[in-house]
Formats: sequence, C-alpha cells, structure tokens
Amino acid sequence: QVQLKESGGGLVQAGGSLRLSCAASGSTVSSYAMGWFRQAPGNEREFVSGISRSGANTHYADSVKGRFTIFRDSARNTVVLQMNSLKPEDSAVYYCAAADTPSGTFVRLLQREYDYWGQGTQVTVSL
Repeated sequence: QVQLKESGGGLVQAGGSLRLSCAASGSTVSSYAMGWFRQAPGNEREFVSGISRSGANTHYADSVKGRFTIFRDSARNTVVLQMNSLKPEDSAVYYCAAADTPSGTFVRLLQREYDYWGQGTQVTVSL
C-alpha cells in the first residue's frame, strides 16, 4: 500500500509558478498510474492531470493544458506537477492520487479509478 504526501503549495501572484510534489512511500510511483486533482470551495473535486503507469502517456484538463506539466522523478519517488502562468481560478486544494491498475498505458481520469489519496496542499493565486 502506498502513502502519498503533497508539498509545494502556497500563495503566488497571477502569472507566477509553483511546483507541487507528491512523495510516495511504501511503494514506488512507477507501480501506479498517478494523477492530480483539485477542489475549490463550493466546487466538486476535478481532474487536473495524470500520467500512466508506464510514464509514457500524460493527460491534462483543458483548463490547464499548455500551462501545467506532470512528470515522474523516479530517483526521488515523486510525481511533480509544474504549474506555470497561474490564474486566480487555479486556486484550490490540490490532491495527489495513485491508481492500482494493471494497464501501463492509460491515464486514469476519474476519481473512482484511484485507490490512494494524499491529504492535499493549498494553492492560492492572487491578482
């Protein structure tokens, strides 16, 4: 069973950047499809980005495409979400998740496909 812990959130001005990290323990990130979700106050949790278990495939929500990048740092056993050109509407609690899937190819897009979740890290983007 993997444990996940997010870090890197904080307060940033619009147009700035943040790098979120999801550190895994108990297992390796390469054993799972990994994803990032976010939840703003009053909103449902939504998919932001995901990477397949093989690491070969990634997927982004339209709202972050071209601004966010997901990748694995196997040496540190982490999954990183690099967020650039941040907007106030990106403000939310960001969650890292792992899907225990036999498929190495597909990115998991739905919350119910993920088996393990971190506690979340707050991202606030000011004007």
